[in-house]
Amino acid sequence: MRSSEAPGTERTGPRARSGARGAPRARGAGRCARGAPRARGTGWDSGFVTAEAAVALPVLALFVLMLIWGLMAASAQLQCVDAARAGARAAARSEPRDDAVAAARSAAPRGARVDLWREGDLVRVRVRTHAVGPGPLAVSLRGEAAALAEDAAGSGGSAARETVP
Repeated sequence: MRSSEAPGTERTGPRARSGARGAPRARGAGRCARGAPRARGTGWDSGFVTAEAAVALPVLALFVLMLIWGLMAASAQLQCVDAARAGARAAARSEPRDDAVAAARSAAPRGARVDLWREGDLVRVRVRTHAVGPGPLAVSLRGEAAALAEDAAGSGGSAARETVP
């Protein structure tokens, strides 16, 4: 019974709630004409779940593939940064140029390009590669690092630092 209905009036017929207290249960409710249980979803909306699944599953699969590609690209970017740092550290320790480049290549992704150069007291290393992907998703990745060369750190020729009180 609803709060808007007068007390003592009960709903009967097809709009009555079956199994509710005080409401009569319609005879044969939930059963077909022969007494067998009626299957759920056999009305006008049968087939919508199949259509929705046919659309949702490919979209979900594409989303998962995009997540995997993104993780692989992020991993390659981190490898580029780590490789540049390793090469810059090796070059800053005054190791031969070939050894410093080899240190960077060992940590870099496969097929990466390693550049090493010196700017004044700094040694710079840049590692570049491409993250493969379909169409416009193929992006260029790079990592760059700089380190102060050890032979320049102990020279004492640099300007004295000011101390701030």
